[in-house]
Amino acid sequence: MAAAAELTLLEKSLGLSKGNKYSAQGERQIPVLQTNNGPSLTGLTTIAAHLVKQANKEYLLGSTAEEKAIVQQWLEYRVTRVDGHSNKDDIRTLLKDLNSYLEDKVYLTGYNFTLADILLYYGLHRFIVDLTVQEKEKYLNVSRWFCHIQHYPGIRQHLSIVVFIKNRLYTNSH
Repeated sequence: MAAAAELTLLEKSLGLSKGNKYSAQGERQIPVLQTNNGPSLTGLTTIAAHLVKQANKEYLLGSTAEEKAIVQQWLEYRVTRVDGHSNKDDIRTLLKDLNSYLEDKVYLTGYNFTLADILLYYGLHRFIVDLTVQEKEKYLNVSRWFCHIQHYPGIRQHLSIVVFIKNRLYTNSH
């Protein structure tokens, strides 16, 4: 999904109805937002953080210094590790690492839903939607997290719902 489309989804999920105009620059199609009262903003995470502040939902950026740093870390991870990768092996490694990380967490920062969860959900959707039942079970923690985020009010919108089977079919998938 193009970054501009993700930012439009984010706007709606934040309750913003401004309908910002986005453009993209360069080979990697980096999003650009022309603001009404200042210079343009460039980059998915920069624009997303700006939208969160516009919506007065700063808690999505983290509430403690540590949580803010973790949110920034995951936003950077999204841009550097998830975007631009479509190689099956890269995706498997990414999902394996994320699965281990989420083993004892509900959300990426631990117990609070943040912008990092939203943007990583949008970034991973195109890969998760194509996983087989067995692959979803192999990445059980990612599947649990993803299923939880897609049911969070206003997040999924027009994206296709990914079905997860509650009963395990494959007993030795770990």
